[in-house]
Amino acid sequence: MIGLQQYLLLATILFAVGIYGVLSKRNAVAVLMSVELMLNSVNLNFVAINRYVVTDQAVGQLFALMVIVVAAAEVAVGLALIISIFRQRKSVNLNDFNLLKW
Repeated sequence: MIGLQQYLLLATILFAVGIYGVLSKRNAVAVLMSVELMLNSVNLNFVAINRYVVTDQAVGQLFALMVIVVAAAEVAVGLALIISIFRQRKSVNLNDFNLLKW
């Protein structure tokens, strides 16, 4: 039987992979995917803790649903910004994004 520790370990590994992707990737789309991976690992934590600690309430699932909604909005805004910058700069490399510099 899979216990809480295995779920938390899996979520920790997913979060670490997401952190690595955010810190090492130069492509803006890959960074957004890494952020989504980190948010999904948090969702896994919410659901696993709800399943094994608080079994009679659905609080973890509700928080996970809220995180999914926020993640969808974040991806929509992020992709809109990336497409807008790609149309001007013809690149999605994060080193080329210096629009906010003076």
